[in-house]
Amino acid sequence: MDAGLKRELEEKVLSGERLSREDGIALYESDDLAWLGGLAHEVRTRKNGDVVHFNVNRHLNMTNVCTASCAYCSFQRKPGEQDAYTMRIEEAVRLAKAMENEHLSELHIVNGLHPNLPWRYYPRSLRELKKALPHVGLKAFTATEIHHFETISGLTASEILDELIDAGLESLTGGGAEIFDWEVRQHIVDHRTHWEDWSRIHRLAHEKGLKTPSTMLYGHIEEPRHRVDHVLRLRELQDETGGFQVFIPLRYQHDFVDMKDGKIRNRLQARTTMATGAEALKTFAVSRLLFDNVPHVKVFWVMHGVQTAQLALQHGADDMDGSVVEYKITHDADNYGTPNKLTREDLLDLIRDAGFRPVERNTRYEIIREYDGPDPARRESPQPMRV
Repeated sequence: MDAGLKRELEEKVLSGERLSREDGIALYESDDLAWLGGLAHEVRTRKNGDVVHFNVNRHLNMTNVCTASCAYCSFQRKPGEQDAYTMRIEEAVRLAKAMENEHLSELHIVNGLHPNLPWRYYPRSLRELKKALPHVGLKAFTATEIHHFETISGLTASEILDELIDAGLESLTGGGAEIFDWEVRQHIVDHRTHWEDWSRIHRLAHEKGLKTPSTMLYGHIEEPRHRVDHVLRLRELQDETGGFQVFIPLRYQHDFVDMKDGKIRNRLQARTTMATGAEALKTFAVSRLLFDNVPHVKVFWVMHGVQTAQLALQHGADDMDGSVVEYKITHDADNYGTPNKLTREDLLDLIRDAGFRPVERNTRYEIIREYDGPDPARRESPQPMRV
């Protein structure tokens, strides 16, 4: 990068001036990861100090039967296929109830687009889960699922959200976003929910008082300019509604571990390689710098590995998503030995080891408990990146 442009971008960030599309592309072209990380860390420190947020959650996928066959997805199954499943509501409640002693604050619920389940299955499942776990926040359904519910119910998204909120919904999930630009999206997505409907549904959720996450699936066939475009669309919607609490870059995975029946459902992996750790850290840093109006940036350790997740906290992230068990969508494709579960104590240790102060939150980002930071008596006590 030209030294003059580098100074100009640095001055913009340090003065709080909003970065442009051209600025975002230029940042991706820089190979100076320490410089990018330092700028992003400056921004995350202004917004969140030395804190890293986390929650204690579990993922619940009630069905993997799906009408779509998205190119990146190994989770979906067609009716009658080996490993296809659909839980009875009573079974979902039993599984959730078994987690009660772990002091959860959140259930994260995402499903396939089942062709035959009736609409009433979904609000009823939330009501029963809320009755069984009244103190656990229900973060459920992607915008793609809400769009699917419109089709199978004949109701509008507004009516659907009203009923789900009445049943206990606290937040949508951020899925279904992938990459919004049609140049890429047409090759990776096999459902009807694109930017227009994804943004319409999140806008409605924000109007109804819900705070929602936003995501981006990166590291497949997209280019940096597509990532910049994706973030700027979200930033513009955030200017309008203020309803996004967090941005979550999700690293695309090769899903070799899911080929149990010999079928290769993830059709992208034959034509691409996964993002390296350095590319992941650059994506976190540039996202934090561009998405200036979102409070939090989250690293999902399951898709990045524990060590990269810790480093992401030095490159703009201030939230480490939670203590997931049996994440079925994708896991450990890079063979880094990523665990299936992190306990609350594991998360506390990881955050402190990265040099930060852990703060436990709920789905609404309300503070549940603040913890001590790294032990200052340690001779080599870790410290956050200097800014």
